[in-house]
Amino acid sequence: MKQFKIKDNYLLLKKWWESIDLTNYEKSFLNREIISFNQQLLRLKEKKIRIGVYGKSGVGKSSVLNSLLKKDTFKTDIINGTTKEIQSETWALKDKTLNSLELLDSPGFDFCNIKYPDRVYSCINHSDLILFIVSGDLNRNELSEISSFIKDGKKIIVILNKIDLFNKNELKEIIENIKFKLPKDLNIPVIINDENNLKNYITKLINQYGEILLTLNSFQLADKLFLQIKEQRLKRRQKLAQSTIGKFSTIKASAVALNPFILFDVAGCLALDTALISELSKIYGLKLKSESKRKIFKNISINNLCLGVTQIGVNTFFNLIKKVFLFTAPFTNGLSLLPYGPIAIIQAAIAIHSTKILGKLAAKEIFIRSKTSFIEPAIMVQKLTFNDPEIFNHINIYFLNRNLNNNFVSILP
Repeated sequence: MKQFKIKDNYLLLKKWWESIDLTNYEKSFLNREIISFNQQLLRLKEKKIRIGVYGKSGVGKSSVLNSLLKKDTFKTDIINGTTKEIQSETWALKDKTLNSLELLDSPGFDFCNIKYPDRVYSCINHSDLILFIVSGDLNRNELSEISSFIKDGKKIIVILNKIDLFNKNELKEIIENIKFKLPKDLNIPVIINDENNLKNYITKLINQYGEILLTLNSFQLADKLFLQIKEQRLKRRQKLAQSTIGKFSTIKASAVALNPFILFDVAGCLALDTALISELSKIYGLKLKSESKRKIFKNISINNLCLGVTQIGVNTFFNLIKKVFLFTAPFTNGLSLLPYGPIAIIQAAIAIHSTKILGKLAAKEIFIRSKTSFIEPAIMVQKLTFNDPEIFNHINIYFLNRNLNNNFVSILP
């Protein structure tokens, strides 16, 4: 893969990370995720790939790793649950492109005495490659765990262990059943742990795709961190936007209720709405010219006829009534002014409601138009080119779920 240079991608990610100016709150809130990404960035720099082993208790995860290492590094026992926390060991795998390979052993996901099961899953999920160990046909819980990794865009190899328990026909049937339950479009390998069969397969895979698996995972972890930063910033902007909309609602309600002049009323509302759009654009980091502000307001009013009618038509009608009451007051000894107060209150309520609707719609429009000051890691990944794209189909599932779950519209005011 001559066109793929791991150093260039490391420098690209490093430059991206340095371009993000985090607040102290963000550093504190996302401390664990930031540490995890920086560790991955360091592994990318040092060309150190990480392979995580996962599966239920008693399937022989530790023994599989020991067979790869050719020594009893990881503790095994006849009693399930020997491994109670994440353990790691360097595998001296000869590779022309990578400098080091780290193997991670993990407790069984169904073991009840795990202190922090979420952290165990997260640690394995951050691996560049996952070996999912089974000792027979996939059960519902195993399939659920595999599905979670798949949705998260992880590259998985299913390892069938303890094959001495089955004859050839049974092994063939089990493998066929496993493949039938796995997604057909991903072509997830099912490898038998037999003598050097597994070691040869992994060695070949790492020699051919190790750099790219390491790089893809680094970009993916960067993108996940980016989405978390974006979500936190939008939540804070949501509160500020809501406060701003509330402030403009109050100002407009007072102006509409007290002002008896139609032209001043309409002009004042338009001016306040434009000012609101201007303030919201600043909150969401979008610099808008006067023409753009008017265009947003016009589009919102046209696309939401009820809002446009409420803003101008209804208020104009009520102002005409108020004007009539004022002119007729001297002739009715002030009795005609009695309905003036309730009408002003109705106008104020309408102004508040319409301003809130306008603010929400404007915030959504501005958010869609706004762009971050730095490139998203997901876009960087999509620009990468590979000789053999089939092996990286798993990352496309991540992008699909990313687009479905992270539009952030729900975090708008």
